[in-house]
Parts: sequence; C-alpha cells; structure tokens
Amino acid sequence: MAEHPAEAAPKRVLITICCMAATLMQALDSTIANVALPYMQGSLGASADEITWVLTSYITAAAIMTAPVGWLAARFGRKNLMIVCLIGFTLTSMACGAAQSLSEMVVFRLLQGTFGAALVPLSQSTLMDIYPAEKRGQAMAIWGVGVMLGPILGPTIGGYLTDLYNWRWVFYVNLPVGIAAVAGLILFMPKENANSALRFDFIGFGVLALGIGAFQLVLDRGHTLDWFSSTEILVECVLAALGIYLFIVHMLTAEKPFIPAALFRDRNFSAGLAMMFAVGVALVATAALMAPWLQTLANYPVAAAGLILSPRGVGTMLSMLLGGQLVTRMDPRILIGAGLIGLSYSLWVMTTWTPDVSQFDIIMTIFVQGVGLGLVFVPLQVVTFATLPGELRTDAASLMSLFRNVGSAVGVAVTSNALVRNTQVVHSQITEAITPFNRALQATHALDPATSHGAALLDQIVNRQALIIAYIDDYKLMILTSLPALLLLPLMRRPARNVVADPGHAAMD
Repeated sequence: MAEHPAEAAPKRVLITICCMAATLMQALDSTIANVALPYMQGSLGASADEITWVLTSYITAAAIMTAPVGWLAARFGRKNLMIVCLIGFTLTSMACGAAQSLSEMVVFRLLQGTFGAALVPLSQSTLMDIYPAEKRGQAMAIWGVGVMLGPILGPTIGGYLTDLYNWRWVFYVNLPVGIAAVAGLILFMPKENANSALRFDFIGFGVLALGIGAFQLVLDRGHTLDWFSSTEILVECVLAALGIYLFIVHMLTAEKPFIPAALFRDRNFSAGLAMMFAVGVALVATAALMAPWLQTLANYPVAAAGLILSPRGVGTMLSMLLGGQLVTRMDPRILIGAGLIGLSYSLWVMTTWTPDVSQFDIIMTIFVQGVGLGLVFVPLQVVTFATLPGELRTDAASLMSLFRNVGSAVGVAVTSNALVRNTQVVHSQITEAITPFNRALQATHALDPATSHGAALLDQIVNRQALIIAYIDDYKLMILTSLPALLLLPLMRRPARNVVADPGHAAMD
C-alpha cells in the first residue's frame, strides 16, 4: 500500500474519513440499541427476557467473527473484505429497522454483528499502513476517537432518535453513512493482492467460536438466569472452557492455525492484550454504572444525566489527540502509566461520593477519567504494534478488538452482578440493628419499625444506603482491575525514537 508521500497525502485523508465512519458506525451500534429496547419490546411483542436477545445476538456474532478477520483479509484482500462488510452491515441495519417480529430482528442482528466484526480491526490496520511510522500515533488518536466515543455516545444518540422519530431510526441512520463510506473506499483505498492459496483452519475457528460464543452467552445471560444456579449457565461455562482449551492446544500444535502463535511470542503484543482487557473492563462498566447512579441516587433527569456524562467523552477525545502528538516525542509507556493512574484516581474519588456530591465534582472527576482512558489508548496501540511484522498486523488488530470487547463484556457483567449482590448483603447487615426494641428509632415516631409506616420508610432508607455502598464497592473493584495493569509496563519495550519507514520493523531501545 506504499505510495509516494506527496501522492498519498490527499488520498490518506479521504481513506481516514471513510475508516473513521466505519469504526464509529460499528462502535455506535454496540450500544445505540440499548435505550430503544423497551420500545422494541412493545412493537415486536416480546417479553423482557426475549428482547435481550436483540443485544446478545449482535454481541455474540461480533465477538466470534472478530477472530478470523486477519485470515479473511489475507485471503480476499483487505479492501474487498472491508467493502463487502460495510455493504453487508448497512443492508442488515436497514433490515433490522424493517423487522416485524422478534425472530426476524434476532436473525438480522446476528448478520449485522457478523458483518460489523471486521470493520474496527480493518480500519485500524488500514490506518497503520497508510500513515508513515512517525505519524502513526496521530493516526491511532483519530481512529481511537471513533472507538472510544462510540459506546459513550450510543445511548444518547439512540435516545434522541427514538424520542424524535421511533426506534427503527436507530438502525436507519446507518444508511447515508454506509453509502458514503463504501463509495470513498471504492474510489480511494489502494487494493492489496489476495492470497488465494490460503486454506482456512476450520477446526481452530470452530473451537474458538465455541469458546467465545459460550463465554459471551454466560456474560449476557447470567444476570437474568441467576448465574450458576442455572443449568444453562453451567453448560455454557463448560463449553466455553472446553472451546478455549482446545483452541490453545490446536494453535500450538497445528501446522498453519488461522491465528498465528507467533503473535503471542511478541512481548509487547502479549502485554498489550492484557492491558487492553483491563482498560476494556473500565471503559464500558464505568459508563454503565454512572448513568443509573445519576438518575436513581442523585435524582437527575435523563437529559441532565446525559449532559453531565458528556465531559468524559470530551476528556477522552482531547487526551487522545494530545497523546497522538506526544507519543513520538516521549516514552509512550510514561503516557500509559499516567493514564492508568488518572483512571484509578478518578475511581478512588468516586468511592467517596454520596448523592449530595456537587455537580462540579462529578463533572471534574469524570473528565479526569476520560483523560486517563484517552492517554492509555493511543500509546498502547503504538507500543503493542511496534515490534510486529506488517503481515501480522491485521490479525493483531482483530485480537486487540476481541480482547477489548470481551473485557467490556466482563466488566459490565461483573459490576452489574456485584451491584445487585452487594446491595442485598449490605441491606441485610444494616437491618440487623433495626428492631422494635431500638430506643434510637423509638424516639422518632416516623421511623418506629413497630408501625407499618415506620417500617416502610426505614426499608426505603436502608435500600438507598445499601445501594450507595454497593456502588462504592464496584468502584473499588474497578480500581483493583485498572491499577495492577501498571505492572505490565516493565514487560513492554519502548519503540526507538528514530523509527524507520517500515512500520512493521521499528527498532527497539
């Protein structure tokens, strides 16, 4: 894909815009439908449990189909694959909007996730190739804005479209963006040679799909089925463990597995995957916790809660752009460390929150959190890919997307379950001291547990206090996920400042 710099610059800008559109479209669709679920439920005649398959089907298909993107790009060419996936994603988005039954919606969401899985890693590897090594940090900053802001903006845009029109426009909005992106890629994206001799590793893909799919179902369905008290969850756990174990054995023993084992022998890449998983846990889980906290505990209206959360996205975008400028001028590991410390600090501040916290403190804390996430994301991409040869870059981008998505799913599942469980535990602990013989309560007639009014009021107060403490415990849990990621930094080697023009073979200090 190499071109003379003077000739490549105009095309590079147009390709970047198209890749950004594809990335943002896919990232938005991972969360944009969440807010419209109640409206879909009524329109499609589904129960509360059945309508969750609209989310589960998309996430599971996207997780499974992320892994073989590298092989597909090598076999059919990156440009061909990206155009086909964009067309398929746009058409299935329209089909989702036109769905008349739950079964149709689930099938179309499965197809949408299948086509959308390749868009993020293909966009990333394309930008890594078309930009020279010294500008790769800036390219990853631009790309990262779409990846990070998509899940944050999704619920806001989805709610706006649903209120202004109806839930079907959550999917129809992809049509103009998809058409423009496809046209731009057809006209300007350089074409790569496809290797038609490649053979697909069906065994490796099959066992990996089994492991990822079953694990994703555990995370998505666990909270509704009471986790390990459900036979379905136990079966899915066994299948997930079996699939992942067989995939690792097959990858290490097969002659040509579709995910090369050489990827994991690169120290920077392996450490980067682990760190991306940790960042993924905090990326979506913090937003998923903050929105209900603002509405249920702090009593902010929905619109106001959305506005208060917006500084997080602003902080992320600004720090990404700053990180893209600084990553070639200083050790990127310092930026990653500063970002992790900023993220952990914001979570620590949140452990001190009560519903009486000022709006200014909330805004400043989540702004710092956004800055921390952005500072981690861009330098991490540069360090992780710095030592990989060019031919492994698309496989590596696929795995990075997979680990980020799995980390996000784990974060949401664990924090949601911990919130419910800890609320019940704390409620039980507090109520141990509440009896009709407690003189402090008898002194206040309104809180006398011997009366029905007093008992009801006490239960409401205890529930509120238990929920506050449960949120604090969740924030502590995320600190224990984010802060230990600092231990991965010594395992990473710093890219040399005098990076060479070949982006796949940068020298190391």
